[in-house]
Amino acid sequence: MRKTPVHPDSDVSPEQNLILSLLPAKDLERLLPDLKLVEMPRGWTISESGDHVDYLHFPVSGIVSLMYSLEDGSTSETALVGNEGVVGISIFMGGESMPSSTEVQSPGKAFRLPRAVMKREFALGGKMQQLSLLFTQALICQTSQTAVCNQYHGVDQQMCRWLLTTVDRLGRKELHFTQEQVSNLLGVRRETVSKNLALLQKEGFIKTGRGVVNVINRAELEKRACECYRVVKDEYARLFPGA
Repeated sequence: MRKTPVHPDSDVSPEQNLILSLLPAKDLERLLPDLKLVEMPRGWTISESGDHVDYLHFPVSGIVSLMYSLEDGSTSETALVGNEGVVGISIFMGGESMPSSTEVQSPGKAFRLPRAVMKREFALGGKMQQLSLLFTQALICQTSQTAVCNQYHGVDQQMCRWLLTTVDRLGRKELHFTQEQVSNLLGVRRETVSKNLALLQKEGFIKTGRGVVNVINRAELEKRACECYRVVKDEYARLFPGA
């Protein structure tokens, strides 16, 4: 049985991140000296649109949102990344920067890896390269499906998709967020968020409190969500079977 390595500076294991957990033991051991555990406070902007990205972040808890901003100041979330993935794909994709910004939606921790180290690992053509490209494919699927969802599906279905995706990434049914936060993420008015949350609570899918939402009937929430949730979930399962 493989022994789970613990980072020398922390009791948190890198294997709490899916990509790092799937690396061969020798590959992960080679990375350990360069992996630094960092806090991800809510609202932290890891990188702005167009920034030269110097580090990758492999979350072990929390959620990072990929956000797109328009000239009028409005924003919309294009994808979520939790402990199944990595933030900073421009480093190994060759683009050096991204048109979206990355912002911590739910606080947590991540292992940070310098650009130069990732470029070295990626150039080896081993498991890290394979896993990084698979995750990028999954992320493209999520981004594309979010665009389709925002165009063709109602806010109630979008909200169900977002709630389910957030629950999946955090691994718990109690979510902490404000209506203003959801408004910015979905790119809709705060009043629309309030109305739809109230409707979902009335139908017994969720229970809301001040800054808290508990998902109490996931099965019905999945029925209410559009096909976009299942498409993305199935694609992640196909690319990372058994994860």
